[in-house]
Amino acid sequence: MHFVTGGAYNGKRKWVKKHYPITSYWCSAYDSARLEAPLEAENLLVVVLEGVEQWVGRLLDEETTPSAIREKMAQEIQAWLEWEKANDKRKLIIIGTDITKGIVPIEKRDRLWRDAVGWVYQDIAERAEKMDVIWYGVAQQLK
Repeated sequence: MHFVTGGAYNGKRKWVKKHYPITSYWCSAYDSARLEAPLEAENLLVVVLEGVEQWVGRLLDEETTPSAIREKMAQEIQAWLEWEKANDKRKLIIIGTDITKGIVPIEKRDRLWRDAVGWVYQDIAERAEKMDVIWYGVAQQLK
């Protein structure tokens, strides 16, 4: 798995498209897509999951605790990791916007969202083989 993060509108999508030009499936929370179980089509080699922070935000309406949100996201990511490992030609790319920097939000829900995203990103980063941060279109490889 390759985890790509960075600020909003900092070129993450453009960078991924440049480095992974053959994308078989692009699932974006920004297009209201749901984070669902992996597709079993044999011809899928590259899958991009974009907008992790949005999926975490949607879980805030369903789950009552940060640990429940973190566990649910871990299960979803694990299913995709198993999809990737089932065929050595497959590649999973996860894109998430970093919302954890800056001023701490006043609203309790927004603070919880920010914290939950940070925890989920820690989990994703730990499991990722590669990780890049994109700021202003420039990548910095962290892992």
